[in-house]
Amino acid sequence: MFIYFSRLFERHRKEHKLIIPIAIFTSDDVKNEVDTLSMSIPTHAILQFQFLKVELRNKDWRQFIESDNPVAAALLVKMGYNEKERREVRIAYLRMILRLKRKIDDARLELIMSVADLYFKPNIEEDEIIFQELRRQNPEEGEQIMELMPAWKKWGKEEGYDEATQDIILKMLNKGFDPEQVADVLELPIDEIKKAQTSRNK
Repeated sequence: MFIYFSRLFERHRKEHKLIIPIAIFTSDDVKNEVDTLSMSIPTHAILQFQFLKVELRNKDWRQFIESDNPVAAALLVKMGYNEKERREVRIAYLRMILRLKRKIDDARLELIMSVADLYFKPNIEEDEIIFQELRRQNPEEGEQIMELMPAWKKWGKEEGYDEATQDIILKMLNKGFDPEQVADVLELPIDEIKKAQTSRNK
């Protein structure tokens, strides 16, 4: 951090008199990371450098769910929560994304969601249940979230039309999604969804 800070100061010191070094730690373990660098000799303190640090695992995720800060949304899933709270965190994150959709452009929103899904490792079955619950509580909100989710679209593209895709389609249909909704979420032709629906009904 001191080296980064020094290089930035050297490059920008004429335009910027103040440079604030900040490190965000995303470790899954609760730690107390070192944030200082000292150099001295017995008779003289040569250097005392300290940077700001944010250790996400030490943060309470509930304090950030009302925030409209895009960084908070992207990093929410790296904050302190236990496995029992995983589903609650996922719902809070999705609702944060809906609020952000009204304030930032699609490219930035997609970047935030990609980072969040990288950390969260979403599970399609778990998300199915969450989407259904949100749709029951607020149909409009549920539909908007379904349209946004990059992970669901990615699953559909990666699997193609093999057995895994068929399994995903059938699970969504069994959970009550309409064929049109499944086709839209997975970005698959509606004919493919109806074909899977027909095979299910046989």
